[in-house]
Amino acid sequence: MTDLVTWAELGGLLAAAGGAVYARHAHPAAYWSMVGLPLTVVRLLASYSSTMDACGLTVEPSRWRALAVRATTRREIRPVPPRRGVIRPTTTGLRMRLRLAPGQEPADLAASTERLRHAWGVHAVHVRDIKPGVVELRLVGFDVLRKVRMPRRLDGGPLRIPVALREDVTAFVRDYRAVPHELVLGATLSGKSMYLRNLLTGLAAQPVALVGIDCKRGVELAPFAPRLSALATEPDQAAELLPVLVKEMEDRYDLIKARQGIAPDTPEQLITSDIWGLPEDECPAPIVLFIDEVAELFLVATRKEEERRDEMVTQLIRLAQLGRAAGIHLEVCGQRFGAELGKGATMLRAQLTGRVCHRVNDEASAKMALGDIAPEAVLAACAIAPELPGLAVVGDTSGGWSRIRTPYLSLADAAATCRATADLTPDVPALDPFRPYVPPMPVEASGPLATTQPATE
Repeated sequence: MTDLVTWAELGGLLAAAGGAVYARHAHPAAYWSMVGLPLTVVRLLASYSSTMDACGLTVEPSRWRALAVRATTRREIRPVPPRRGVIRPTTTGLRMRLRLAPGQEPADLAASTERLRHAWGVHAVHVRDIKPGVVELRLVGFDVLRKVRMPRRLDGGPLRIPVALREDVTAFVRDYRAVPHELVLGATLSGKSMYLRNLLTGLAAQPVALVGIDCKRGVELAPFAPRLSALATEPDQAAELLPVLVKEMEDRYDLIKARQGIAPDTPEQLITSDIWGLPEDECPAPIVLFIDEVAELFLVATRKEEERRDEMVTQLIRLAQLGRAAGIHLEVCGQRFGAELGKGATMLRAQLTGRVCHRVNDEASAKMALGDIAPEAVLAACAIAPELPGLAVVGDTSGGWSRIRTPYLSLADAAATCRATADLTPDVPALDPFRPYVPPMPVEASGPLATTQPATE
């Protein structure tokens, strides 16, 4: 009987261990909540002071504190770590605030995140500056980019689209008011189209005019035709559409100048330098131009096509330089965007503030996207594995960068969203000639049709 009990206990332990291993790989969030979080909290509380000391994040105590310790306890005076706040558990990790010791700065903690990660046995450690002297440590218990789940609370708004998840479990928000234009690079099957799909469906729910240039015969953007105000599927159509957008931009500048030329006694809050300061009944709808495979606009074979290319590139550069105040924004996508495309390519790229780089085929392509704004992000972009489509590195002109991944959104669901929001398409008369044709949806009969009977005398 004793042997049976022993074997039963051993079997139970093995089953529990096997279940924990399975949960850690198949359901990491559940494993973190039940096992990982308690162990990490115990490990952090037990080794906080020694870990901070080993990482060089302690300072000598003040003179008054040293005198007080000698007078009361006669203990050895030890270096002081940052003062720890309350530990706040989350479904993906935990957070705690630290009050920095005198002489420390957030960069000191940021430089030691990899050491802290190994010391406390978590997947990642991120540092966020809260206010002078206070930082927040965000510990992530598992790889949240392996299976993307967007946060429940999303900071959206007009022209603010939560489009992906950052590696620190916050949402990456595409804000067109702050970053008017963006470049999205990525090789085939890297997830570039998924990023574009999430962004476009997010904008579809807002009163924004969506314009597409898809020189792949419209295979990427045609499913969203019910919500598009204009669509060009060939370089010739793009060459006709871009001058219309430039003319629309100039007309909006005339509207702004008319508002600036009002009477001298007009209050200052009514004088504006962009469309957002215009009265609501006069403010035109913002326009977002999506360009898929921008290289197709640059490739030429004859002199006539070269002249057309130069005109289109000039118009794109004008839109990138002047479009923000007129409410016109660019979302330029491609596999590669460098000087070899032709005259004006690097000048256009310099105007695209936002940069998103998915998996690329060579280091030079990553440098084209991130090398001029965040050189450290180039190696991170080159390390993206093919097994993780949608994973990307996003950078900005401040030099900061982070990893993001877009959630999966099927083409059918995205197309259904565009059909459901077709009534939100704003009226832009200049774009009416380029509006794509949308065949009517077939209406299913609810019952058998009544047959007509011949008239009788």
